[in-house]
Amino acid sequence: MTRAMLLQQIDAVQFAMWELHLYLDTHPDDLSALALYKKYEEKNEKLVEEFEENCGPLYSNSDPGVSWLKNPWPWDLGGNS
Repeated sequence: MTRAMLLQQIDAVQFAMWELHLYLDTHPDDLSALALYKKYEEKNEKLVEEFEENCGPLYSNSDPGVSWLKNPWPWDLGGNS
């Protein structure tokens, strides 16, 4: 899966998680919504893990090291050629 596709899927899953979070604030006894939230939470973890394996850190606290220094810089990608 490409970087853009992964980001789009992560965005969609996190949006669904946020909407379910808001719903659960007003419907805390809805067990089916809670189960769906947990399902999306697992899917989000897998997608973020896949993204970070293939594309590098997604969040600033994802990697405590300096792996971003090892990635190509924008001018190293040949965009201006």
